[in-house]
Formats: sequence, C-alpha cells, structure tokens
Amino acid sequence: MSTTDDTAPAHDIDELSDTFAALANPTRRAILARLAAGEATVNELAEPFEMTLPAISKHIGVLERAGLIDRRRRGTARPCVLARQRLRAARAWAEALELEWEARLDRLGDRLASAERVSSDAEPSADTSSEPSHNPTSNPESDLS
Repeated sequence: MSTTDDTAPAHDIDELSDTFAALANPTRRAILARLAAGEATVNELAEPFEMTLPAISKHIGVLERAGLIDRRRRGTARPCVLARQRLRAARAWAEALELEWEARLDRLGDRLASAERVSSDAEPSADTSSEPSHNPTSNPESDLS
C-alpha cells in the first residue's frame, strides 16, 4: 500500500488533503478540540485567542470548507458543531497505513530472525590457516634481490 491508496476515489484523496491541510494549523486544532466538548458560537470560539474576530472567522471558514465543522441555525445564532465524519475518514486512512507498516516491519523482523538462524547454524568454513597468506602490499620481485 502506498501513501495514496490507488483504489480510493480521487475525491476521497482530495478530502483527505483538505482535512490534513486544515489540521496543520494549531489554532484550528484548538478550535476543533473546543468543539469536541460541544457546540459554540464564533464569539465563544474566539475567547481564548488573541486575534481578531475576522481572523477566527477565517479559521472557521477553512474548517467548514474542509468538512470538519458545520454551522447550525438556532434562532439568530449560528453555532459551530464538530462534524466527525471527515475526522473518522482521516483516522481510518492513518490506521490502514499503520497496519501496512506494522505488517512490513513484522515481515522484516521475520527475515532478520531467519537470516540470524541461518548464520548461526552454518558450518564453519574449511580452515585455510595452513595456506600461505597473501600480503597485497609486498612485492614478490623485491624478495629476489
């Protein structure tokens, strides 16, 4: 399996890209963490940050376009709520990748263990200590003088 699943529809890959791009920003991750506790208005989401309301609104817009939050209508208020489906899709993608790499590492471990067993079980090679050693730095013609 490669990092981009060739069997996944192109729109799924684009959705994953949008999801991870949105999650790349710590402010947006903090907003999502707050929304995990329940819905909140833009003003409530802006409280812990030292940034303008328009800046927070831009972050919310990125999260909304990425499908990570939804806006509900409640009278005149439009609270934000966490949309979990895209997070589940990102988690499923990461878990599939993790399973693939765990399987690869297991196979590598098996091969290394097998190679180690073969190496330790191998018979010692024939003793060649009685043969004259060859010193590549000595010149045989120089011994004749």
